[in-house]
Amino acid sequence: MYDYITGVIQKIYPTYIVVEVQGVGYKIMLANPFRLQDNMKKEATILLEQIVREDSITLYGFLSEEEKNLFNKLISVSGIGPKSAISILANDDLTGFIQAVDSEDIRYLTKFPGVGKKTAQQIILDLKGSLGSVTQTNLFQEEPVTPGAKESTILADAREALLGLGYSSREVTRIWKQMEKESFDSTQAALSKAFTLLMK
Repeated sequence: MYDYITGVIQKIYPTYIVVEVQGVGYKIMLANPFRLQDNMKKEATILLEQIVREDSITLYGFLSEEEKNLFNKLISVSGIGPKSAISILANDDLTGFIQAVDSEDIRYLTKFPGVGKKTAQQIILDLKGSLGSVTQTNLFQEEPVTPGAKESTILADAREALLGLGYSSREVTRIWKQMEKESFDSTQAALSKAFTLLMK
């Protein structure tokens, strides 16, 4: 069982990063990997949770203990797997998620990929009143502007990230005309706007 990894971030993809340690590249699933764009080719410490399934062993990464704790609370809910938990963590309005759980807002919760009415009810049943200690401190730091970043690339990366998180093509297409009207200086900024539109 791994608790954390310290190594050089070699690659960043829409749903995961690759961290190199002593010549070995570790694939680590992460909510919003683009948060780490400023750390590309630099050493970083990523907290880990290892999930073992019959046909796979997957590493999930986190930037804070709070993020990791929320992930573990989410996957303790019947019907919520690691992928759904990461999709929820990727939304930078975690306060809204916590409020939705505490106020039993099923409509809000079912907007997350992989969360139907039954699962939303289970989330409320299992987690209501237990998320107050979870805050957003250090979960979503503003991504620095990447010099020369093109908006078309930013939007393409954001779209790929949303699809990778489990949002359907129909859901993404529904908000895309509005997204194209906006101006973004980072993929993280584009994703933040996309999550806001998707949750309406």
